[in-house]
Amino acid sequence: MSNSLKPVQATPLNPRRRGIIVGASAGIGAALARKLAKEGYVVALIARRKDKLNTLCAEINSAEKEALAFPYAHDAANYAEVPDLLRKIIADLGGLDLLVFMAGVNFPPGLTHYNFEDDRKMIEVNLIGAMAWLNPVAEMFQNAKAGQIVGISSVAGDRGRIGNPGYNTSKAGLTTYLEALRNRLTRHGVHVLTVKPGFVNTEMVKAAQGGTPFMISPEQAAEDIYKAMRKRKQVIYTAPIWRWIMLTIQHIPSVIFRRMSF
Repeated sequence: MSNSLKPVQATPLNPRRRGIIVGASAGIGAALARKLAKEGYVVALIARRKDKLNTLCAEINSAEKEALAFPYAHDAANYAEVPDLLRKIIADLGGLDLLVFMAGVNFPPGLTHYNFEDDRKMIEVNLIGAMAWLNPVAEMFQNAKAGQIVGISSVAGDRGRIGNPGYNTSKAGLTTYLEALRNRLTRHGVHVLTVKPGFVNTEMVKAAQGGTPFMISPEQAAEDIYKAMRKRKQVIYTAPIWRWIMLTIQHIPSVIFRRMSF
């Protein structure tokens, strides 16, 4: 955090919610950062690309005319960095009310190839990286009996498809992990939201195979996420039509599903 720029301080007459977005430099993360700042959050934005984070924070702070967004460079696969970085951010912000984990990578192997190194990277970032951040925050929120956690999973985790087993597995694991956190934390007053996007117009969608139906903008996804946060929903699909698409896919008998080519 720049020494010349300090977060807006919360006061009884001007309360400020404080959030962290892991994976915030582009796409849904950047769109949600803009949305949260517009709604009055002070946000710590985390991603690998410090230059992109700096540009985004400058844009947000200029638009809102106050210091609301702050950059922190971090690779979600570097788990050892998390405890110290988390402590620093909480000290910088003066507390924490929200953690959003949406860092993710996608390396489709194609229908006839297997690539363990790419699969390992997807598991490390998409699942283990999430656990590295969410475990300590879950414990902190449980003790405080307050707080909100948002995890960005995917429709890809709803069933094992032939195109990208490693990515499907990473997102299925994240969905189950978030459900387990929700079952633990709800009784302590902590809200956990699982978000399952379909196709969103981001860099990652370029890796999609078989077309991109019902694609939405990152801004629409961010709006859907924020509304779900406000309503304290448990699971949402964005766009909402994916709930019905995936319900159908989940109920296709295995003897038929395994012959399909998507």
